[in-house]
Amino acid sequence: QVQLVESGGGSVQAGGSLTLSCAVSGYRVGSRCMAWFRQPPGKEREGVALLHIWDTTAYADSVKGRFSISKDYAKNTLSLQMNSLKPEDTAMYYCAVGRTGGCSWSFDSYSDWGQGTQVTISS
Repeated sequence: QVQLVESGGGSVQAGGSLTLSCAVSGYRVGSRCMAWFRQPPGKEREGVALLHIWDTTAYADSVKGRFSISKDYAKNTLSLQMNSLKPEDTAMYYCAVGRTGGCSWSFDSYSDWGQGTQVTISS
């Protein structure tokens, strides 16, 4: 059974940085797509960053150049480095494991989700 536990969220001022981490158990990172999604208050869940099994990445336009997704085989974790944070980045952030090796922006393509970690950015 796959379990995902996010951590690293918090409250920071605009322009600051945070690093989110997703501890993975029951699954070896790298054999399927992994991703970060977020859900802003009152809005739908949206994809933020994708990490394909061959290590190529994709980012939502709103975070390109500011966020970076990566995995650590030794720690079996997925991370999201977030820089130059903006108030519109405020959301609950979730890590997810895909159903296959290929990635998609559709959350229906993901079979396992963490419980989320809250990120709040003040202006």
